[in-house]
Amino acid sequence: MAIGDLPIIGMMKQRMHWLAARQQVLAQNVANADTPGYTARDLKQLDFGDMVKRSGPVLRPVATQAAHIGSPVTGAGHGFNPGQAKGGEVIKKPDFETSPTGNSVVLEDQMIKVAETQMDYQTVTGLYSKSLGLIKIALGRS
Repeated sequence: MAIGDLPIIGMMKQRMHWLAARQQVLAQNVANADTPGYTARDLKQLDFGDMVKRSGPVLRPVATQAAHIGSPVTGAGHGFNPGQAKGGEVIKKPDFETSPTGNSVVLEDQMIKVAETQMDYQTVTGLYSKSLGLIKIALGRS
């Protein structure tokens, strides 16, 4: 198994792709801040629960005694495919105010979203780097 095939690495890659795409959408919002009738857009959040479900098999509890309580967990997971994660669609998400020209971009809100996206990206790249470092240590290649 290649390191890139590990589910956690795949999830981090998917998150980084989503954050990069969100940054592009936010940059378009800022670029069109003065365009009449432009509606601010954003990306739909990724569904982390769906990503985890797709990352591997689901463990099923086994009742070893008649007194055990049943569990609603059923079925098996599917192989993780970054392209199958739910979310990431561009949605029109106007801010709470709209100018008289019909433009709904509020630059202050967009800048806050850009900063949040940048911090999230830095966090994920840090986790990615640390994960690869731990794998190297486990392989004895520190």
